[in-house]
Amino acid sequence: MTYEHLFSPVSLGAFHLANRIVLAPMTRNRATPDGVPFEYVADYYSQRASGGLLISEATAISKQGSGYPVIPGIWTEKQVEAWSKITKSVHDAGGKILCQLWHTGRIAHSSLVGGQPVSSSAVAPNLEVFTAAFEKVQAETPRELTIAEIKQVVADYKIGAECAKAAGFDGVELHGANGYLIDQFLRDGVNRRTDEYGGSIENRQRFALEVLGAVIDVWGADRVGIRLSPFGAFDDMSDSDPLNNFVTILQSLKALNLAFVHFAFVTGVNEPDALKTFRDVYGHSIITNGAYSGATAEADLEAGLTDATAFGVPFLANPDLPERLKSGAQLNEANPATFYGGTEIGFTDYPTLAAS
Repeated sequence: MTYEHLFSPVSLGAFHLANRIVLAPMTRNRATPDGVPFEYVADYYSQRASGGLLISEATAISKQGSGYPVIPGIWTEKQVEAWSKITKSVHDAGGKILCQLWHTGRIAHSSLVGGQPVSSSAVAPNLEVFTAAFEKVQAETPRELTIAEIKQVVADYKIGAECAKAAGFDGVELHGANGYLIDQFLRDGVNRRTDEYGGSIENRQRFALEVLGAVIDVWGADRVGIRLSPFGAFDDMSDSDPLNNFVTILQSLKALNLAFVHFAFVTGVNEPDALKTFRDVYGHSIITNGAYSGATAEADLEAGLTDATAFGVPFLANPDLPERLKSGAQLNEANPATFYGGTEIGFTDYPTLAAS
């Protein structure tokens, strides 16, 4: 298969990509307890620089937002210094990399964030979460953020955006998907507020739009994207009317002229044409992600449903994924046992074609 569309250039806002293969953001838990990524993380990202665009693993904007053990952050000088070496390695290899800004909200344990987890509302997720000692325990009930605290979290996102710029990233993506804080405001399965941040769809999206405004002040809209998961149930998420909810959200995002909207697992079980609906409503650049193969990515690109495709596990296990797709070479098998935490094993040691 020639993958004519997958290997054609495209511009997403200020980002001019040589191909439409994107490294999806994937948590790998290879940082110190204070959120400093290990030195060999630079190898991991630079190995994958042949993708048109790399999106970093989700990176916490504050201690309060650090809901998993040994994940990287982007709010201290030491974190910025470590990320600077990573972005330089990617740029030296000819790549582009964005920092995905993250606040986990209620998907956190008090041992990690130094106090009761926070969310849009005091609704506990029905699942287990990790403690600082990597133990799994039942999730705690979060505390509802006050309006003053919401403003502080918005300010924390801006600090994260500023630190990402200081670290040499090419732009940022907001993690608004998969049940984390922004998603906890967007969807009414969690957001039970009755003030200006809850109730109507317009109110529930207010937090996301305020965060976007703060980050755009730092980067400009053409270097900012947002990831959304309209139908995702991950982390005990739900919404009473997801299609209408996200159509309304996309109408608001359309006016911002972002670099892109990045959809995770976009198609709902009962909404097989949701991607086309979102595409028609939004009208600007879209990245899609969700168990794509080269062939299914090419099909969606050819159909005009998306502008670029984010690959997760295949890119994790194949640092030269673009070359392998183009040549039709066999893909390495991923080892799930080494996805989270550990060392260079299962991280930077997957073989390339050149090394085979």
